[in-house]
Amino acid sequence: MSTPAFRLPLIISVCLIAPSAYTAVNFEKDLLPALTKKCVDCHKAPHVENGQKKVPKAGLRLDASWAILKGSENGPVLTPGVPAKSGIYESVTLPKDDDGHMPSKGEDLTKEEITLLKKWIEEGADFGGWVGSVEGMPAGAMTESARPYKPRAHDLFYSALEKDVKPLSDELLAKAKAAGAQVAPVKVDSPLVRVDFLTGVSKCDDAKVAAILPLKENIVQLDLGRTVITDAALKIIGQLPRLIALDLRQTKITDVGIESLIGLKKLESLNLYGTEITDAGLKHLAKLKSLKNLYLWQSKATKPGVKQLTAAIPGLKVSIE
Repeated sequence: MSTPAFRLPLIISVCLIAPSAYTAVNFEKDLLPALTKKCVDCHKAPHVENGQKKVPKAGLRLDASWAILKGSENGPVLTPGVPAKSGIYESVTLPKDDDGHMPSKGEDLTKEEITLLKKWIEEGADFGGWVGSVEGMPAGAMTESARPYKPRAHDLFYSALEKDVKPLSDELLAKAKAAGAQVAPVKVDSPLVRVDFLTGVSKCDDAKVAAILPLKENIVQLDLGRTVITDAALKIIGQLPRLIALDLRQTKITDVGIESLIGLKKLESLNLYGTEITDAGLKHLAKLKSLKNLYLWQSKATKPGVKQLTAAIPGLKVSIE
């Protein structure tokens, strides 16, 4: 598994549901076997093979917890709590024909393995005491890799959002799943959920999004990236009162549709990478005073437009190139 220059815009994403979605991921038991089989061969300590010295591709080692935290020659590949800021996750979710897709050769990670990787990162990327190879390990690295994960600010935010929210019934979850939605709690025992259609992005249209409307009180994260939705879906999304993170990357939404989102008073993160959104759409977003992170890479928005937007929303961070 080689490593690209992790260049995609960052976004708080959502994860797939799995039978183990409500239990913490054990890195050494649940993830390490897959990484060892499919990735570590290209990403392990320097060694001699057939008389030639082999070094880890892109300087990234996956044979030790401290090495994963160290990252590659391009920088960090793991941000505990945020999969989309973690190149190790982003690279395995890219389309197979993308130059950045990993593994670049051999067997891909399965959907279930990708699900577990994402959930593990969202839970804080706890290695559970696993250290791995100590070859080349700098002093103090073991302490860093074994450091327990501290609750993120969002965890505290979620706790506040949970007030008066009832857990979703099995019936509602079953209907959402039948529509192709993947639903998982944002943290253990929380009624708040994240939703995506990652197992069928090409089939996710406006009707599919409408099917998750009964879950509106519980949804805080929604990933519709690369789906075939239109502006009609944004009218539905605009009805999610607790939504804080929305991924619309590489969809066909327009400036007109963006206006439907101005009622999302808690929205903090919005990904518009690869869309046709222009400065006209940014003018609508200026009404979202809660927005903290906006991703506009490869959109039609301009730097002058971004400047006006950041003036309207103090503290807003915008990624446009």
